[in-house]
Amino acid sequence: MIKCVICRQGETQPGKVTVTLQRGDVTLVFKGVPADVCENCGEYYLSERVTEQLLARAEEAVRSGAEVEILRFAA
Repeated sequence: MIKCVICRQGETQPGKVTVTLQRGDVTLVFKGVPADVCENCGEYYLSERVTEQLLARAEEAVRSGAEVEILRFAA
């Protein structure tokens, strides 16, 4: 657990979040992404590993010509 850098009130707890990424006209929504979530304000923090996985999957979607895609995150 770490103190939230946004609200400075809450501490983070492991949880799952929905992450939306946009690049140009492409919108990607990832559901069930593991993150540390502030119990006070809901701000979330992704690990470096999870961020790398999201960005790699986003690149695949952009290359495939997706405009809007909703994906379940799988580690």
